[in-house]
Amino acid sequence: MDLQQMRYVLAVAETASFTRAAEQCHIVQSALSHQVARLEKELGARLFERTSRRVWLTPAGEAFLPAARQALDAAERARAEVAAATGEIRGKLTVGSIPTVAAVDLPSVIRTYRQRYPQVRFSLRAGSSESLVEQVREGTLDAAFLGVQPGFRPQGVRDKELGHGQHVAVVAPGHPLATHHEVDLRRLADEVFVDFADGSAARAQSDQAFAAVGLRREVAFEVSGVELMVRMVRHGLGVALLPAAFTAELHGLRCVPITNGPIRVERLIWSRFTPSPAASAFLSLSGVCTP
Repeated sequence: MDLQQMRYVLAVAETASFTRAAEQCHIVQSALSHQVARLEKELGARLFERTSRRVWLTPAGEAFLPAARQALDAAERARAEVAAATGEIRGKLTVGSIPTVAAVDLPSVIRTYRQRYPQVRFSLRAGSSESLVEQVREGTLDAAFLGVQPGFRPQGVRDKELGHGQHVAVVAPGHPLATHHEVDLRRLADEVFVDFADGSAARAQSDQAFAAVGLRREVAFEVSGVELMVRMVRHGLGVALLPAAFTAELHGLRCVPITNGPIRVERLIWSRFTPSPAASAFLSLSGVCTP
């Protein structure tokens, strides 16, 4: 088998279509189908089942996919290492980030990186801190920016603290707290909250602050993204607790400092294995020294 055949199989699996896979690979469909059939004959097993309407992986195909991805990643890594030895950084880089990252100006960092290393295929994925840790640990992300509670250290990865800061209470202009210059947790405990899902790192920062002073609060609305959270606050549906540094970008809302409020620590994490040349260059630009 060759790497190109593996790429064709991955394309079919990702698009669930031989037609779309051929378009993605810039090859006629008949040629792609022929190469997949040759690979299936060599392996002695069908990788796909298909009807006139859909294509799906067989159990053999499911087993083949992870090894094919690893082989393609290893080949690309080898090419990138050779290029780096001649002074050129190339390959691919996938970085993850929480939507509310504030310790770094991420768009500015990405712009600088792309200007310095135009041969690198850069992609960015947003997600929760816990999912980003898992993706870096699995190797699907090269690095990620997290927002976690104090004392939290992600396992199975390397990490660096970038900064920390307090949350503020974000309310609509007509909310009773909008005229306050400061509020304490006891007063806030009577409010209805819009927050992230229970058990998430983003939620834990606030939950721990209330629990530390023996208070409970009502989170009536759980959301997965900060955009919806802000929209609900604008409509007066509840109070949100967000990092003060991030709320500087919000307009038309009142941000009230909190006495002994929740604290968030931002961390940059990366693989515990030797990073690729593209990842090493990104970490260096982010102020991380790697061996």
